[in-house]
Amino acid sequence: MEYLQFGKAICYSGYRKGQSPKGSCPSKEQVEEDIKILNDSGYRYLRMYDPNDHARFVLETIRDKGYPIKCMVGIDSDNEINNPGCPFEDQHYTPEELAAHRARNDAELDKLIALAKEFDDEICAVSVGNENTPPWGQHMVSEGRLISHVRKLKENLDKPVTFCEGFSDWPNIRDLAREVDIISVHSYPYHYSGDLENAVSDNRMHYAKMREMFPDKQVIFTEVGWSSNSHDNEKPHATLENEKRYITELQKWIEEDKVIAFIFEAFDELWKGDFKDSSECNFGLYNEERSPKW
Repeated sequence: MEYLQFGKAICYSGYRKGQSPKGSCPSKEQVEEDIKILNDSGYRYLRMYDPNDHARFVLETIRDKGYPIKCMVGIDSDNEINNPGCPFEDQHYTPEELAAHRARNDAELDKLIALAKEFDDEICAVSVGNENTPPWGQHMVSEGRLISHVRKLKENLDKPVTFCEGFSDWPNIRDLAREVDIISVHSYPYHYSGDLENAVSDNRMHYAKMREMFPDKQVIFTEVGWSSNSHDNEKPHATLENEKRYITELQKWIEEDKVIAFIFEAFDELWKGDFKDSSECNFGLYNEERSPKW
C-alpha cells in the first residue's frame, strides 16, 4: 500500500546561530521565513525529528498560511541501552539514568500523539525514532521497545507509522519492519565511500534491495544528502560542486521513478559541529543566511 504519494521532500531543522534542539528554538517569524522558502521551492513533504515547539511553529505556519505541505514527525529518543561500540562517547549510564531515559522517551511519544491529533491535516506520518539500532549508535533503543512504540502509535492514531534507519541496518530489525507501515531508509554514499561517480547508482541499488526485502511495504528515503564542506579536509569529496552534482543527479532519478526521498537537509546548521566548516554543519541546500547554495 502506498501511504504517501510522490512529492518533493526535505528534512527540516531551522536552528540558526545560537540555537539548538537542547537550547532555544527558532522564532515563529524565522520559521515562517523558512517555510515560505521551502513552499516556494516546491517542497510538499517536510521531515521533523521531534514533537517540540519548533515542530509546533512549523505546523501552525503550514495551517495558517494554507501551504500544501505535509509533515512527517518523529521522536528523538534518548538511549535506553549502553553501547560499548559508540564512537561518540563512552557510555556508562547507570540503570537509574537509563530508566529516566525510557520515561522521557515515553513522554515524547505521548507528546507526538497529542501533536498529531491537534494537527491531523498537516501530519501525514509519524516515526518512532531515528537511527536507534546501528552498531555505532549513540541513542540505542531495543527492537522490542520500538515495536511497543509502533503499536502505541497505531492504537492512538490513524496515520502510517514508520521508523527511520540506515540501509545496512534494516535487515537486522525484521520484526520491527513487519510492524511499521513504511520502511524509511537512510542512504549516504557520501559517508560510505565518497564516490561521487557511483553515488546515485548506489542509492538506486539500496532502494531496489529494500523493495526486494520488504515487498509488501512502501519504501522511501528519509535521509539522502551530500555535504559542501569539511573541516581540515577530513572528507575531500565534501565540496559545493560535488553537492550540487549529487543533488541534481539524485533529483533527476527520484523524479523519473517517483521515489519519495527526503533530502538531508534544507538549511546548514552550525550547532552540529565544533567548527563552522564541519561536515555535519554543511548538508543544507541553503546556507545559514537562507540563500540557495546554487
